[in-house]
Amino acid sequence: MNGVFSLFNFSGALEYLPALLQGALVSVELTLTVMAFALVLGLVVALARMTRVRPIRTAATFYIEVIRGTPCLLQLFYIYFVLPAFGVRLPAFTAGVIGLTINYAAYLSEVYRAGIQAVAKGQLEAAQALGMSRSLMMRLIILPQAIRIIVPPLGNYFISLFKDTALASIITVKELLFTGQIIAAVNFQYFTIFTIIGMIYLALSYPGSLGVQYLERRMKIGYRPGRGALPAGGAARGATQGAA
Repeated sequence: MNGVFSLFNFSGALEYLPALLQGALVSVELTLTVMAFALVLGLVVALARMTRVRPIRTAATFYIEVIRGTPCLLQLFYIYFVLPAFGVRLPAFTAGVIGLTINYAAYLSEVYRAGIQAVAKGQLEAAQALGMSRSLMMRLIILPQAIRIIVPPLGNYFISLFKDTALASIITVKELLFTGQIIAAVNFQYFTIFTIIGMIYLALSYPGSLGVQYLERRMKIGYRPGRGALPAGGAARGATQGAA
């Protein structure tokens, strides 16, 4: 045990901490930016995958399968190192945002699709009986209930994304891990630096995990699995009145 503590440079830790915290700030910024874009793009892809227009559905399916079938690291390499051959040069941070957004949107689209398909069939039948259009039914009946279902997996993906921002270090985004690599390459304090990095990741991820659990409990209030938040006709009637 004493040997482990002897490897940790406590005085040096205070010296490295400001730079590492600056890198952590970039990681948080990257996470929030990517998640915001991925949530929107993922919903669009999910709706495209469920559309009755075959070409759009086929294109959405192709996109999902290609992204899920190739490593995220390869996608980042392609955007940052290959696109310049075609005259497209992007800053490292922008390339990281695009690469991670494209990757996570594919996975989130399947989460959206599963949540939408999990909405009780009686809700749809009640809405159709009231003459609601497909778009209105999706906006007022299906999506509000699907959100209750997809909150836990979305929260897990959010936490996972924060850790996956470390992949952007490979394209020189100066996030937490890349900053640590630069410092360690100079002073060779690998144990100290990467231990601090691990502690920072944990310190930022754990509160997020608790927040997801709290949100999940809040979303379950008044919700009965398999039936939705209201009886079959109730949600449709309420939505119709709200629309009026």
